[in-house]
Amino acid sequence: MRIVPFYPSQDASQGQTAPGDSLYSQWGQDVPVQQPTGLERAMLAEDKLFVVLVVVLLIWSGILFFLFRTDRKLHALEQSVAAGIPPVQDDL
Repeated sequence: MRIVPFYPSQDASQGQTAPGDSLYSQWGQDVPVQQPTGLERAMLAEDKLFVVLVVVLLIWSGILFFLFRTDRKLHALEQSVAAGIPPVQDDL
């Protein structure tokens, strides 16, 4: 995956500025461009970013599965405890 900056085509004859004539260049400064760092370059080079996203998604789905399974087991345990206790009698 490659990220390429998009410059819309502008016609200088219509009074619009050309892509290189930005506000920065009018003030005598260069347009700030930050190149990707080593890790960003490695993750974007061969779609490894998607691998990381899939791994994180699998971890979250495992946590959710564990929580729902524990909730069902706890609910079943509560039901069995509630069924085993005789009702309270008010004979006082």
